[in-house]
Amino acid sequence: MAVDWQSALDRARAHSPFLQMALERRPELDAMMAEGRGAEALAAAKASGDGIEDTGLALRRERLSLALVLAIGDLAGEFTLAQVMGELSSFADHALDAAMLAAVQRRVPGADTRGFFGLALGKQGAGELNYSSDIDPILLFDPQTIARADRDEPGEAAQRYARQVVEMLSNPTSEGYVVRVDLRLRPASEVSPLAVPVNGAISHYESSALAWERAAYIRARSAAGDLAAGEQFLDDIRPFVWRKSLDFTAIEEIRRLTGRIRSAYKGPLEPGPGFDVKKGRGGIREVEFYAQTHQLIYGGRNPALRLRGTREALDALADAEVISADDARVLGESYDRLRVIEHRLQMVDDRQTHQLPASAEAIDNVAKLEGLADGAALVAELREVCGAVAARYDDLLGEVAETPTQISVPGDFRDRFDGRVDHWRGTIRALRSTEARKAFAAIQPDLLQSLADAPDPERALARWETFLSRLPTAINLFRLFEERPGLLDRVLRVLTLSQPLADELARRPESLDVLIDANALSLPGSREALAARMARCEEGDYEARLNRLRQVVGEERFALGVQLIEARHDPLDIAEGLCRVAEAAVQTGADAARDEFRKEHGDIANSELVVLGLGRLGGGALTHASDLDIVYLFTGDFGEESDGRRPLSSTLYFNRLATRVTAALSVPTAEGALYEIDTRLRPQGKQGPLAVSFAAFEQYQREDAWTWEHMALARARPLYGSPAAQDRLAVIIRSALCQKRDPETLHTDVLKMRRDVLDAKPPQGPLDVKLLRGGLMDSEFLIHYLQLREGIGLDPAIEKACAALAGAGLLPEEHARNHLALTRFLAAGRLFTPDGGEPSDAAKPILAQACGHHLYSDLLQSLTQARHGIAEQWHVHFGEKLEIEP
Repeated sequence: MAVDWQSALDRARAHSPFLQMALERRPELDAMMAEGRGAEALAAAKASGDGIEDTGLALRRERLSLALVLAIGDLAGEFTLAQVMGELSSFADHALDAAMLAAVQRRVPGADTRGFFGLALGKQGAGELNYSSDIDPILLFDPQTIARADRDEPGEAAQRYARQVVEMLSNPTSEGYVVRVDLRLRPASEVSPLAVPVNGAISHYESSALAWERAAYIRARSAAGDLAAGEQFLDDIRPFVWRKSLDFTAIEEIRRLTGRIRSAYKGPLEPGPGFDVKKGRGGIREVEFYAQTHQLIYGGRNPALRLRGTREALDALADAEVISADDARVLGESYDRLRVIEHRLQMVDDRQTHQLPASAEAIDNVAKLEGLADGAALVAELREVCGAVAARYDDLLGEVAETPTQISVPGDFRDRFDGRVDHWRGTIRALRSTEARKAFAAIQPDLLQSLADAPDPERALARWETFLSRLPTAINLFRLFEERPGLLDRVLRVLTLSQPLADELARRPESLDVLIDANALSLPGSREALAARMARCEEGDYEARLNRLRQVVGEERFALGVQLIEARHDPLDIAEGLCRVAEAAVQTGADAARDEFRKEHGDIANSELVVLGLGRLGGGALTHASDLDIVYLFTGDFGEESDGRRPLSSTLYFNRLATRVTAALSVPTAEGALYEIDTRLRPQGKQGPLAVSFAAFEQYQREDAWTWEHMALARARPLYGSPAAQDRLAVIIRSALCQKRDPETLHTDVLKMRRDVLDAKPPQGPLDVKLLRGGLMDSEFLIHYLQLREGIGLDPAIEKACAALAGAGLLPEEHARNHLALTRFLAAGRLFTPDGGEPSDAAKPILAQACGHHLYSDLLQSLTQARHGIAEQWHVHFGEKLEIEP
């Protein structure tokens, strides 16, 4: 097609908030592209970080500029898909390499990355990164040659470097992020450190690696750090990837792996709203796996097939007459088109998404960004493309791949289970002894039955396998299961009923202590007691403090989840317990980050960081799926400077400190991740600074805040800072909430916002009590509307706000009961049915019991009644009748 820069710029501004923002931030690049100077703009984008000493900042500047120019050039028809993917992949290599070097030199000035290297896997390895892709590197090190401080052990140094690399590249700042880093493809990721020693990795691949790991290494290459060491490592494990022959067992593993790709996908089967162009039937993943499967089978004997790129591999397979030339052409062209559409989906908001939006308007927006007439044209094209891919994938390995509606056959699962048991006996150390195998055999029938009855048997089986592989010994455990059947039942309930808890138990088998210790099934203590426990750390260094924090939070969250499954406490009490744990975590994490920050930058006199909690955190009731809505503020004057050896002005000081606190509460360590932190409720949202002064916050709330921001502020609660600062902030919040408002404008704003939310985030399922009409969002909007209109009931705890509004005659007393009934279900449902869908038959009675009902039908009736009550009040105050479907 003809190159058209102006059309591309116009479409970007009209249909992509991210690109519009980037154009505003990089006007010089806008001007170059408007004049058709694409090559010059690309060169300038790559130079955006030149001269900036801070590696993280330099990379973020370059990333935003590169993302902008590649997107516009792509839309204009100037840059090919291969060029776009290649440039994105090259930047990822450069960013990873720069971050690794910076991490080493931060600890050992002047050192290089000798003995420390990163392998690019997946799309990065293939040079096919998508527009907003994460990267899946494997970080490895040679203990003999890696640079380290004299007092550091090689392993300690490597882990420190790895954590810093992830933080430097992944942490969002006011400048954005560089690239999201996912290290889960490393060998034995459940137990291994973030950076793996070379010999340990080789041992894993030679002894216990699985078929998918072989597939992952088809596209692996040495990409960052000590490139020569990386190439040597890939040479060393070549026999693992490219085998001269495949035995029957290995072929069957590949066959099952291909079938599971579809069985694991739960979204729409045909292109339309919510369809995933990567994971859906006939999507990107099926093309990639089609090529990789044939490469694994035939590449050991034919080195010409050992190519990383998907299209190159398909062409090579056709040249070798492994697949037909027509199949190679159709799959290759389909792959390119799917990747272009994937890029358009991601360009809208710079999100790592592969799904078509849920609404027709949003699909239209993506289509128009691409230059199509409307969403219908886009969906029609996708159906044709995906249909062609799916038809060929069905024939993979000479079989018709089973669809999700065809694969749930008990006999198949029994065969799968028996096969895995044989695998465990040969590879899992806990089952190597004769006694252990005998003890396991005694529980094997019960285990099979429970796993087969699980909502997702394959997932439950995988979680059990991972759990088992983490145990150093299991004889006593199996015998304990024999003697105490109730304990086995409890473990299996965790594994089969709640995927979030199953994942946690598999990642941290020591959580089993919670299931054995009856005292651990009590509600957590006070925030102060929790914080003291989290801060109790034998090692005083920063990493150890963060690990301790994650350990305690993980134990408490897991215990509270088990209490839900056991119906040990009211879900509302569980929700409050989760909030106390989070509050203590904020306090402990902020203290640790502040102490570490002070070492470099000192303090600012008469100033301090204050953390404000909003949303469910502010309201005092979290679920297991809740992120933490946080706003950072600081006291004192703008013109002050810190007194450390590297002084900073107050604004820069507190914004950097806030970034450190966010990292302390979110970045994964050896003990895993902690919380997702959402700071978008700060003044001016993502466009504003991360931390603002009290004065700026007060002025913004008084003069510039939108109605929705004051609604959010109605559930705000200071969580961190001196008592005096928290009291002062509470006064500022109350003043903002009590401002005089025009009732009609408020009425109109609230209704418009609710409609906008409904369009953007429709209910996910029939039990999405948050987003369904008459659900929690309607109730919250109504309560906040009355709070702002009347200036009463201004308490962040919803039940207390309801009581005050009821006392004023604005709401009936039963409104609070209705709201809490839905909240109770939400707190429990996040473990049993995270997507708001119908729970499994096995989970239904457990869910009902957790919510205080004998029968699941009674629970559904109570939810319907609560929604009717909320809908009635919505009609009273807004004049809208809501349709409530049972």
